[in-house]
Amino acid sequence: MQYNWELSTWPNFTFSTKGIEYRLYEFAQETGEVNALLKSLPDDIRQETLLEMIVLEAIKTSEIEGEFLSRKDVMSSIKNNLGLNKTPDIVKDKRASGIADLMIDVRNTFSNALSEGRLWHWHKLLFTGNKHIHVGSWRKSAEAMQVISGSLGKEEIHFEAPPSHRVENEMNAFITWFNDTKPNGSSEIKDPVIRAAIAHLYFESIHPFEDGNGRIGRAIAEKAISQTLGRPVMLSLSKTIERDRSAYYHALKLAQSANEISEWLKYFVNIALLAQLDAKQMIDFTLRKIKVFDLFKDRLNDRQRKVLQKMYSYGIDGFEGGMTAKKYISITKTSKATATRDLQELESLGIVTAFGGGRSIHYQIKEF
Repeated sequence: MQYNWELSTWPNFTFSTKGIEYRLYEFAQETGEVNALLKSLPDDIRQETLLEMIVLEAIKTSEIEGEFLSRKDVMSSIKNNLGLNKTPDIVKDKRASGIADLMIDVRNTFSNALSEGRLWHWHKLLFTGNKHIHVGSWRKSAEAMQVISGSLGKEEIHFEAPPSHRVENEMNAFITWFNDTKPNGSSEIKDPVIRAAIAHLYFESIHPFEDGNGRIGRAIAEKAISQTLGRPVMLSLSKTIERDRSAYYHALKLAQSANEISEWLKYFVNIALLAQLDAKQMIDFTLRKIKVFDLFKDRLNDRQRKVLQKMYSYGIDGFEGGMTAKKYISITKTSKATATRDLQELESLGIVTAFGGGRSIHYQIKEF
């Protein structure tokens, strides 16, 4: 099997947008609506919503690679980075700090040209203190760089990247392409999703680092969309991808076998549109939260407010496992009888809905 980089047409990707024009139009419409919704939010709520999106992207892009990070650590790292904690929280997990710092840097520098130095900086952020790989430099090993899945003895090779001695020249060409295709560039690609799809595939096909290519490749896709839109994009590509990782890897595998990439664009445009729709739902969720606290401000006690804030802090995906009397007691330090009564009151007000039965009653935020 030949890979895309082995073909004489590399890296001159060809494609047709037939069949996805409406999806591209939908994405543009949804992006405009999300931006308008964000602007309508009070400053503190807008900041909270943006924080939630950054946390979500950081956690999900890590989960795609099999790393499961603490939400609390990631949130603390982001707030530390942004100076939102009066006293910086101590975050022991360097992986959480690294991915959080990467997410912030991608947003803060979205309009800047891409450079070797910036990519190496992102790699250093991801792997600070890691002594097992070469950090902040292109891979140098003479061994083949392969994307493999499966257990020992049953491995399946999905892709083999260009040999290390080709990486520097390939990355120079990629960086030039990326900067030439930005707004007002010499080879501008006007549609943000088309540009992001090609950028992600192009970068992943070179696979220039020993590790971290997926996370940095998805950051590059976000940068491409943001640059073309002219503002940091409000979506999480990784959340949508993580829902069906096998489809993501399958689409990549097919795309890396040829340089005609129409099918890859179909896949990626759908991912981007779903991610934008998810972002819109998140904003709606935030607005519902504001509505709940406003409508019931005189009917909630301090314990209920504290628990609802905790439940809402987990975003649209919800508090893991739902709220229970046991969790309520842990959060509020109250008695079981009071916890049960408070939760039943929240249900009667229509703020939460119960599921399960007997001693296994769980509560989740109800759509309002």
